[in-house]
Amino acid sequence: MRGGWELGAAAGGPLLLCAALLAVGCALGLRLGRGLGAADRGALAWLCFDALVHFALEGPFVYLSLVGNITDSDALIASLWKEYGKADARWLYLDPTIVSLEILTVVLGGFLALVLIYAIVKEKHYRCPLILQRAASCGPGCKIAVTFQRYTSQKCLLCVPEWQHYNPKPETT
Repeated sequence: MRGGWELGAAAGGPLLLCAALLAVGCALGLRLGRGLGAADRGALAWLCFDALVHFALEGPFVYLSLVGNITDSDALIASLWKEYGKADARWLYLDPTIVSLEILTVVLGGFLALVLIYAIVKEKHYRCPLILQRAASCGPGCKIAVTFQRYTSQKCLLCVPEWQHYNPKPETT
């Protein structure tokens, strides 16, 4: 009996890429965490994977979106976003809200993951899970809240920076 959900052949490459990033992130985190406790090694594996996702998947998405659109790109990484775009077409074309949030995610989330990796490896006092790790975990929730606010109110200046629209005089009313 065939179900209603099918995985297309085009999804193989993106799935393999994500699995490779997971394997590399875990291996790197476990290598960096030699001599540390199991919780620290697990956190390092997760944070290394997280940083790789921000820089290797989301970073190229931002670049491809700003120089053109995903559907016209022949880049290997674009196949992942084309597959993702089957569920939500905003990921295929320059959607200012999506791209703005992804810019924040790449810059803030990616570098926060690197800071946490450093803090755990060097056993710094600011590696406390209640400080930076909680802040890193709040990122996806903030993206959801800002996206919802953007689509319920068209006046969200945080979501659509004027430089993305090449508008030197932003509307603030």
